[in-house]
Amino acid sequence: MLKSRLAGLVALLLVAAPAAVSAADKPTDPQIAHIAYTAGLIDIKAAQLALKISKNADVRAFAENMIADHTTVNDQALALVKKLGVTPEDNDTSKAIVKQTDEAQAKLATLTGAEFDKAYAANELAYHQMVNNALRDTLIPSASNAELKALLETGLKIFEGHQEHADMLVKMLK
Repeated sequence: MLKSRLAGLVALLLVAAPAAVSAADKPTDPQIAHIAYTAGLIDIKAAQLALKISKNADVRAFAENMIADHTTVNDQALALVKKLGVTPEDNDTSKAIVKQTDEAQAKLATLTGAEFDKAYAANELAYHQMVNNALRDTLIPSASNAELKALLETGLKIFEGHQEHADMLVKMLK
């Protein structure tokens, strides 16, 4: 049962979310800012759920790290858009990512114990793979403002570390 639930959660993110990110032809800087900020908020929300449900020290430490890092990057993004006088623009990509991750988090919220921990770790791995691919393949190349591009590149380095950490967590929880 755990494997089928876990497979369903991962499949939801791996199949649906990348299509949403690639749906944007060439996003504008305001759209990129909104997508990146939204992605950070989503991971903060998932981490808050993990802190609410999980009793596993490693899962909780990972979740605390997600909250700290994504909050820091989002704060930097907000400061940058304020400095540049840019208003982040909601778009089909950010809306699709929110919808899909809300569905995945609703499923996660029904789990407890080791079942939750494994599903959360797998979800984080899939999510960071999707976000990192979107940053690398679409968002960074599409950004026209040098400061926004630099912030996205810094975020990518941090989030690649998150992906590696999530991968270790998944392997540890098997």
